[in-house]
Amino acid sequence: MELWMTEFQTQNLGLTCRIKETLFSGRSDYQEISVVDTVEFGRMLVLDGVFQTSIFDEYIYHEMISHVPLNVHPQPAHVLVIGGGDGGCVREVVKNPAVQQVDMVEIDGIVVEVSKKYLPEISSAMIANHPKLHLRIGDGIHHVKNTEGRYDVVIVDCSDPIGPGEGLFTADFYRDVYKALKPDGLFVQQTESPFYHQELVRKSYQDINDLFPIARLYLANIPLYPGGLHCFTIGSKKYDPLHVDATKTSGLPGRYYNQGIQKSCFVLPEFVRELLR
Repeated sequence: MELWMTEFQTQNLGLTCRIKETLFSGRSDYQEISVVDTVEFGRMLVLDGVFQTSIFDEYIYHEMISHVPLNVHPQPAHVLVIGGGDGGCVREVVKNPAVQQVDMVEIDGIVVEVSKKYLPEISSAMIANHPKLHLRIGDGIHHVKNTEGRYDVVIVDCSDPIGPGEGLFTADFYRDVYKALKPDGLFVQQTESPFYHQELVRKSYQDINDLFPIARLYLANIPLYPGGLHCFTIGSKKYDPLHVDATKTSGLPGRYYNQGIQKSCFVLPEFVRELLR
């Protein structure tokens, strides 16, 4: 009998994958967790029925949520990653030579352990206990609420705005992130699909734009995510991503990210520009 798994991306649309094997299935205090081996995407992490990352295309998301903001800030020595329990974001962050320490606060320790076991390519920095990485299992919302002026860059690598990720898409949270940043700090958050989550994209951008002197949205093509086009939103106290000299970036090309992408990802289709207006 063939096995299939569907993520319902809207009430009327789903992405369905043929499954070769279920490697893990369980529940934490926060969510349902699965790791499945799929025909098209390879091994894939699924939380509450939502596809989170896959071996096939994970590098796109993880390179873009990390290298783009790190190369906007001229000296991102101290970095905070909220969420990112699969470990892909911190794997990329520790590669930047300017980064001295990255604090990672993930609410669900079972996601971390499952990822280390079944997705070692993604979670390699956690498995190796990389010397730059300080991992803590805890609530990222609580962490920034009790932090002031500490970080150069904050990366919010969150799941969808349901369950444990819901509180990470609020104006109150953005105010706490602003407070946790240094006077020239900046932050980035994944902000879903410009096709299927337009109200969330618009509201998140407006909330960030109301608080930060500079707000910019950028895009990446990620096959696993709804519509294949994904948004990230930056809030910056000082540095404008549109004015970065890409020739002076860290020079760490990935499988997707490079110096050209650093600039071109901020060039928005007209429908996205209209959405932000």
